[in-house]
Amino acid sequence: MIRNLLLGFIALALVACGQNEGSKTVGPQFAAKAPLADKEYVFAIHPLHNPVRLFEIYGPLTDYLDRSIPGITFRLEASRNYEEFEKKLHARQFDFALPNPYQTLNSLGQGYHVIAKMGDDDKFTGVILVRRDSGIKKISDLKGKKVAYPARTALAATMMPQYYLQTHGLDVKRDIENLYVGSQESSIMNVYLGNVAAGATWPLPWEAFQQEHPDMARELELKWETEPMINNGVVARDDVPEQLARRVAQLLDTLHTTAEGKAMLARMPLSRFELADDQRYRVIEDFLHKFSQTVYPLDEPRK
Repeated sequence: MIRNLLLGFIALALVACGQNEGSKTVGPQFAAKAPLADKEYVFAIHPLHNPVRLFEIYGPLTDYLDRSIPGITFRLEASRNYEEFEKKLHARQFDFALPNPYQTLNSLGQGYHVIAKMGDDDKFTGVILVRRDSGIKKISDLKGKKVAYPARTALAATMMPQYYLQTHGLDVKRDIENLYVGSQESSIMNVYLGNVAAGATWPLPWEAFQQEHPDMARELELKWETEPMINNGVVARDDVPEQLARRVAQLLDTLHTTAEGKAMLARMPLSRFELADDQRYRVIEDFLHKFSQTVYPLDEPRK
């Protein structure tokens, strides 16, 4: 049962809410240990969706962790937007978190460690949508127009599309007006409403939009898609008991092996979680270096 905290998040503004790899990470082996002490742990999800939808999708997961680990309670926490989530992550307010890959890499400097990750790396791409009646046929048609993104630090839905546009002939800083609109849903809706010429997101929100709003989705088309990158990570703060962190990782890694787990994953939608460690996310450093050299330095104000 989704916790009563959901009621509090309903009041948040919805618009304020962006290939499995060949080998499987070898996971830890668990030894019998004394029961963990009773305690509540905060498990935060970055703004994949608006807070209400996020609770609907991920509430069953934290309930499952509750039932599977005696004496431990997990409180799911959503954030209104990327900035709020990142401030809390930087301040170490979460015990566990599911950040995007860019946030995952940054969290390592705040004392977090990767314990698992979402699978389906082939689905971690950026997509750029336009209206079917927009007349936009090629990337150069975007010159002088507005493009929407969820947030500056959304990797798949902002940084990867911007890199794609830049490497396909568009000067992202000069040729277009970049608008950061707060959520995946808002980026899509800005395209539908004609407020922007194009909007970036990633496949999961776009698939959800097509299912929930088929009439509106038919007026849009996926025009361009980036190459994939490593999917979202699961991190644990360094003062979380190692036994608990390892148990959470194990439960996530085996979620796809039960009917209940498959049902939860289908709502995300995701085929599985898998074990991972800090080193898996060093690949993001390579992308960030290319991005800074090609699009704009990440330490300068973004326009």
